[in-house]
Amino acid sequence: MKNKVQEGDVITVVAPYNVTAGDGVQVGAAIFGVACHDAVSGAPLELSLEGVYDIKTLSTDTPAQGAILYWDNTAKQLTTTASTNIKAGVATVAKVAGATVTTALINCIR
Repeated sequence: MKNKVQEGDVITVVAPYNVTAGDGVQVGAAIFGVACHDAVSGAPLELSLEGVYDIKTLSTDTPAQGAILYWDNTAKQLTTTASTNIKAGVATVAKVAGATVTTALINCIR
């Protein structure tokens, strides 16, 4: 196909803030992915848009397996609260209270 640019599982974006490899990152109003490497704000950043990752999550949230997860771009973590947050994926295993990460399949829903 002549008009295909790339596969799309990893894209290059401009880092919207300083990030560390493995951090969840929101770009604009609708792009969510996981940083493939460290980057400072304004630098090119490879962002993984699919896969299963352990991602920082609100410690008081206890999503069940299959629960929809949202990205809280203010706190820079996953949450079960929709509010003004964007959909980021689903929990692949239940998270216990107090845990700081959720294993999540990202970008499987929109």
